Amino acid sequence: MKWTKQDVSVYVTSKEYIDTAFIPLVPFTLNQSDDELTSLAFQKEVIEVLCRQIEQEFAGRSMLFPTYVYGQSSDRESEVTRLNAFSKQIQEKPFKYVFFVTFDSHWKKDEGKLEGNLIWMPVMKDGDLQSNETQKVIMDQVQQMKELVRLYWS
Repeated sequence: MKWTKQDVSVYVTSKEYIDTAFIPLVPFTLNQSDDELTSLAFQKEVIEVLCRQIEQEFAGRSMLFPTYVYGQSSDRESEVTRLNAFSKQIQEKPFKYVFFVTFDSHWKKDEGKLEGNLIWMPVMKDGDLQSNETQKVIMDQVQQMKELVRLYWS
């Protein structure tokens, strides 16, 4: 399920079966070179495709929440606090498993402070979302995520 009116309506009637939340984490800034900005925008697109795919794989048991966008130069402690407040709200509804999905390796330093599980994937700096190569990389990452999520479930 995605954060859409139709899917949330289904969630409301099926809460007891939906125990897993996926939250994409995406940095944002305009204080970078043009190439860096392009790379960040591409990464945002890829992470959203990746998360939509994983949500489809676990349809009926998971919800894909809106992308959490944060300033790339933001105070990390403040972001951890905000993200944890969001996670606690989600866990009260009652999502047993919360997964933060990101390409940003900086989150690894704060992984132990998060009220949820961090899934960090190697970053794709550039590419074409429609190319077979990019689609293959995304599907490989989806497979890795599926295996990891199932480990948490067991």
